[in-house]
Amino acid sequence: MSSDLAERNVPKERTSWHEGILRRQSARESAARTYARALPIVPVRARGMTIEGADGRRYLDCLSGDGTLALGHNHPVVLEAIRKVLDSGAPLHVLDLATPVKDAFITELFRTLPPGLADHARVRFCGPARSDAVDTALELVRHATGRSGTLAFTGAHHVTTADALEASGRVFDAGAVRLPYPQDYRCPFGVGGEQGAELAARWTESVLDDLKSGVPRPAGMILEPVQGEGGVIPAPDTWLRRMRRLTADRSIPLIVDEVQTGVGRTGAFWAVEHSGVTPDVMVLSKAIGGSLPLAVVVHHEDLDDREPGARAGTFRGNQLAMAAGTATLAHVRENGLADRAQRLGTRILTELGGLVDEFSCVGEVRGRGLMIGVELVDPDPDPDPDLDAEALDLGRPRPPAPELAAAVQRECLKRGLIVGLGGRHSSVVRLLPPLTMTDEQAVAVMDRLSDAVHTVARTHT
Repeated sequence: MSSDLAERNVPKERTSWHEGILRRQSARESAARTYARALPIVPVRARGMTIEGADGRRYLDCLSGDGTLALGHNHPVVLEAIRKVLDSGAPLHVLDLATPVKDAFITELFRTLPPGLADHARVRFCGPARSDAVDTALELVRHATGRSGTLAFTGAHHVTTADALEASGRVFDAGAVRLPYPQDYRCPFGVGGEQGAELAARWTESVLDDLKSGVPRPAGMILEPVQGEGGVIPAPDTWLRRMRRLTADRSIPLIVDEVQTGVGRTGAFWAVEHSGVTPDVMVLSKAIGGSLPLAVVVHHEDLDDREPGARAGTFRGNQLAMAAGTATLAHVRENGLADRAQRLGTRILTELGGLVDEFSCVGEVRGRGLMIGVELVDPDPDPDPDLDAEALDLGRPRPPAPELAAAVQRECLKRGLIVGLGGRHSSVVRLLPPLTMTDEQAVAVMDRLSDAVHTVARTHT
């Protein structure tokens, strides 16, 4: 496959326009920008999975706004819903007042919730970001239980504010206790599988029940059913059920962060449905806004505040986002897109899994549904002087290789494929294609990614 697939027949004037915009961005925007550094494109048009840049190049978008675009770019049902609100003359922002648009959104949202929660749920609108919803959820359980402190997990990503950063392990605070999150490839206990999940569960149980652990009864536990930014690490279903039992038996509310995993992404409408777990609180954002900013917290009615004035935020009444979200939720539900994500994701995982055997720089291909990660590793690491030959033969995973992952991302872009990076060392190439991806597009994604890995393996290792 040609490596300049996205670069053919680009008029000079469009290239100049494109480069000028990028130069001005670099000169005027903060260095805090992230995606723009790795993906030097200037999107001007988009539809479905396809983005066209200012220079005329076309790309298949497997980033989807970091999972925000469940239906891809500018899906007709989303555009129609937005236009309907605009043409109606309805107010676009109304704080937390009741509106027909909000009523329709809540009705559709409740249709999709896990049955054990839907029958006893309350929904709380907050600021439009994931961190707003996480902070709201943590404040909710603290107020309801009268306790402080949070149980969270290594590798978690609950975003940016003080409370959310604390749960993500990015600042030190005695109120947040971080526990081992089970995984096979880099198991914190070195065993993986059911044994690793069992050891992780026992660790949590010991922390909760050992009077000398130094950890008082927390206000809540927060977890992701699949750690996205943490490297696309699905939690074992048995472990999730164990966490539900541990928290329920000890009257600790369980908060599930479904911001990236929700709305069909993992092959179920909500990722907790794979394990049959009913949480006390769900944190929702990204795809529920149908491409526009929206975040909500859904919680059991027993946790509800009895008085007004809890954390909320001014921008919690975005009518366009609610209309777009209603259209997205309904389209995913009515067209069985979660089931399609399961089938297509299984196929992609199986075919990309061959990269592990073919290339020593590919450590693992993992994921759930259309939430897929390819971890790049050092194919020829320096020997660890602390390990003897017998230990090296035990199949211990090679060190992560973020420079190779970044090289794969660059090679993908040359081939007209947009992918993200994640993982604790930014060594995981992440795929979050829209649920509307066609079979033909799936083949193109696999071909371009495989070709990119082949090039990196040949030229960088």
